Amino acid sequence: MPTVLVPIDLPDWAWERAELRQALRRRDIRTVFRRIQQYAGASQARIAAATGMTQSRVNEIINGRREVSRLDVYERIADGLRMPDDARHLLGLAASREKRSGGAAFDLTAFPEVVRVYASQGSAAAEIQQQVRETERLDVLAVRGLGLVGLNDSLLRACLARDEDSAGLRVRVLLLDPDSEALARRAAEIGESVESLAAGVRLTEARLRELADRCDIKVYRYRMLPTWRLIRTGSTMFVGAFDAGWEGHESATYKVMATAHGPLYRGFSRMFEAIVDGADRTV
Repeated sequence: MPTVLVPIDLPDWAWERAELRQALRRRDIRTVFRRIQQYAGASQARIAAATGMTQSRVNEIINGRREVSRLDVYERIADGLRMPDDARHLLGLAASREKRSGGAAFDLTAFPEVVRVYASQGSAAAEIQQQVRETERLDVLAVRGLGLVGLNDSLLRACLARDEDSAGLRVRVLLLDPDSEALARRAAEIGESVESLAAGVRLTEARLRELADRCDIKVYRYRMLPTWRLIRTGSTMFVGAFDAGWEGHESATYKVMATAHGPLYRGFSRMFEAIVDGADRTV
């Protein structure tokens, strides 16, 4: 009689953890199993039941006495852990044969860097804040930035004002030049006066200047029409789009993580650095 496998379900966030994704790229099943124990509370017997192995075989893998090399075993592990398709790609496997309903409207498996799509920035707020609290380096590309860093109740303000022990935080913020033609065009796109939008940029600069003794902060003005809204923390970034008629925080927000060969994280990072190079520092 064939063995009945009982899959293990991990929370979505577990598959987005950097250490687990790196282990998948290396096909380091020892680390994968250890993270399954950590994130799912699964015993060796439970992992064995999910992946069609014996408990002794799982024990040998976890303790470094045996490695996995057969493709059919990788497939069985992926199925038993219900790996999402982007995780399967990192392991070198094709997308799952099972079609899950309720997913994104387009195929994210073609872009394993994009690990989650939120309906708006607000949907991602808690995760963004957690990432910023844990990072030592933060980059922000915005228009006026009030909703991100300029107000007491903005998304990231409280995360930047850390205690003295966290003085190592380095922050770079790019804001649209209030005196530029691009700002006037952006104001027209969203139906706002130039004076109001420019005043918002200047207010954010002033409020960021107040944080100069709490973190290493640099603020720049750029002069191009904004296209992307970007928050980068280490190897993770959250990206939204500016367009006529809506603000960046209203856009779908894409969580992008660096991968060995993916172009998106590298491309957005290159764009950010190019804008910094052509911008004027004000703080």
